[in-house]
Amino acid sequence: MDMKAISPDQVMIWQWGEISLNATIVFTWVVMGLLVLVSWLITRRLSSEVRLSRGQNVLEILVKGMQDQIRDISHQEPAMYLPFVGTLFLFIAVSNLLSIVPGYTPPTSSLSTTTALAVCVFVAVPFYGIWNRGPLGYLKQFIQPTVFMLPFNVMGELSRTLALAVRLFGNIMSGTKIVAILLAIAPLFFPIMMHALGLLTGLIQAYIFAILAMVYIASGTRARQEKEQKKEKKQEEKGEKPHG
Repeated sequence: MDMKAISPDQVMIWQWGEISLNATIVFTWVVMGLLVLVSWLITRRLSSEVRLSRGQNVLEILVKGMQDQIRDISHQEPAMYLPFVGTLFLFIAVSNLLSIVPGYTPPTSSLSTTTALAVCVFVAVPFYGIWNRGPLGYLKQFIQPTVFMLPFNVMGELSRTLALAVRLFGNIMSGTKIVAILLAIAPLFFPIMMHALGLLTGLIQAYIFAILAMVYIASGTRARQEKEQKKEKKQEEKGEKPHG
């Protein structure tokens, strides 16, 4: 089997001496450029009128949907998390949807890309956790319920990062290869069905990745929220006692 068919990392687009650009890097740039261009085109003429453009309507539906999902998962205001989680979802979704373009290979079918995305989540979890709970409050969770759980909790953090990377890589890569195999066997009917299924799978994988990222982030920030809720409950109880 040709190694170039295994991963876009092996497909060299351009090379000059020691400098080289593989398909993963080039198509990642294409996706990022497309996201920036479309975002600029839609947001350059935002309006608050009743009659909105189609682009702004789609944008508002998308942003509102992501905000609702983040709020439902974290039980917190989504403004802090939307830029990160929303960018993850859009990048993965667009990367996968563009697979219908001939000659394009989704960068998410490369383990290096999915690992980079998982590492972003791995860094974001302590970042948001420390931001919300402080360094000591965040680090304290690693010795809960006892200090003997420290190595297991650390291993849990590392393993879920690996799981995120491998899950996305495996699903996207396998879908791409199945379409390629069926294209060789039955050039018309099966590839159309598999491409349609691949687009749906790509969107689902983008959704799952973003949801899991938010779940992990919420797990690192929820303790503060629970503490504040307990504090408010105690204050309410103290306020009700004199009236009893």
